[in-house]
Amino acid sequence: MTETAPTPHRNLSIDQQLALRTAATHLSREFDGIFGQETIERFLHTSYDQFAGRSTIPNYLPLIAERFARQRLRALAKIEGHHTDGKPVVLFLCVHNAGRSQMAMGFFQHLAGDNAVAWSGGSEPGFEVNPAAIAAMSERGIDISREFTKPWTDEIVRAADVVVSMGCGDACPVFPGKRYLDWTLDDPAGRTVDDVRPIRDDIERRVRGLLDDLGVPAQH
Repeated sequence: MTETAPTPHRNLSIDQQLALRTAATHLSREFDGIFGQETIERFLHTSYDQFAGRSTIPNYLPLIAERFARQRLRALAKIEGHHTDGKPVVLFLCVHNAGRSQMAMGFFQHLAGDNAVAWSGGSEPGFEVNPAAIAAMSERGIDISREFTKPWTDEIVRAADVVVSMGCGDACPVFPGKRYLDWTLDDPAGRTVDDVRPIRDDIERRVRGLLDDLGVPAQH
């Protein structure tokens, strides 16, 4: 199938254009021999578009786009059989990808280490990760301050071995034959750190149980 090269973005600053070209170079090195340049640039530019309309920090966009494109390309590589390390992949989904799913991903990555992979996404991504969630996780020695809210994409859902939904209801994507878990958790949006702590602790218990179920030893 012939791919169409991405249309260059208009109204980008010189710095943003340079940053996107640098990001494309990084991704091309990482996925050399797996995906061609056109596929990489298409994923990078469509990832950029996912955030361009709602970002309050334009100069940060190329870095976010690179990180999200890398995740999507890794997912596609798994789907197509290019990446078969056997590590289970868990996708945590909530509405805004700003609190519950970010905390769950933080605990999962912290506890699983290199033995499993965690991704997260939202049906209606917010503008920033909940500060109270960041503070509550910091109390447990887990830094989620550098995370960013993001949607899910088709290849990310398809590549996940387990999809954990947290309040996104009918908006959560459903693919036949995939394992789904539905965690009923209070939404930390608008709550204080004191209010978020019980939610955080509930998420940790559930993540530890999921790791045990997957046969992945918790490292802490």
